[in-house]
Amino acid sequence: MVRGFDVSENQGYLDADFWQAAVDEGYKFVYVRCSWGNGHEDEQFRHNVQMAHEYGLLVGAYHYDYSTTPDVTAEHARKCAQIIADSGVLLELPVFYDLEDADKWKERNGYDFSGYTATAQCRAWIDNIGLATGIYASFSWLENKVADSAGNSTDGQPIDWRGLNCSVWNAEWGDEDDIKAFVWQNTDNLTIGSHSNIDGDYMYADNLFEN
Repeated sequence: MVRGFDVSENQGYLDADFWQAAVDEGYKFVYVRCSWGNGHEDEQFRHNVQMAHEYGLLVGAYHYDYSTTPDVTAEHARKCAQIIADSGVLLELPVFYDLEDADKWKERNGYDFSGYTATAQCRAWIDNIGLATGIYASFSWLENKVADSAGNSTDGQPIDWRGLNCSVWNAEWGDEDDIKAFVWQNTDNLTIGSHSNIDGDYMYADNLFEN
C-alpha cells in the first residue's frame, strides 16, 4: 500500500515547503476538496492541485455535500463537475462524494438518517457527476447503519455500497481488518512538514497506478 493525504482550504495556504515535505516523507497521492454544498469552490482547490502536480503527486478530488434529498444531490453533482471543468485541472483519481454529517448540518436540517435515503443520494451523485467517481463514508455508515451523532437511524440500514458499483473511500481509524476499499482514511492526525492534524490515507499501489 502507498501513503497519501487529503487537504482543503481548512489547512490554509500550503506553500512549497509543505509539498516538498510530503514528497520527502514518501507520500504518493493527495485528495483535495474541490467544492462543498451548492456549487461553492474550495478556495485552495486550484492551488493545491497545481502544487501537487508540480511535486509529482497524483491527485483526486472530493466534494463535501449539504443536501437532504437525491434531487438536490444531483444538482450539486452537476455543479461540482462544472467547477472542475472550469478550473481546467487534470485529475488522475476519482472524484469522491462525501455525504457524511461531520458538522451536524444534516441533523439540524431534518435529514432522514436512513440507508435508503443515503443510497439514493449516492446514486443521484453517480448518475449526474459525469466523471470517474465514488463515495466517501465511515465504516459505520457503510457496514452498520446511517445514523446521527446520537446513533439514531430511521431504518437501521447501512449504505448499499456494494450495489452502487463504484469506488469507495472508507474512513476507519486504526488497523482493524475492515473495508480498505479504493482509498482508506485511517487517521486525522498526520504531521507533514510543519503542518499537523492532516488526514492520512492509504491506497493499494495497483489502484494508484492504474489511473
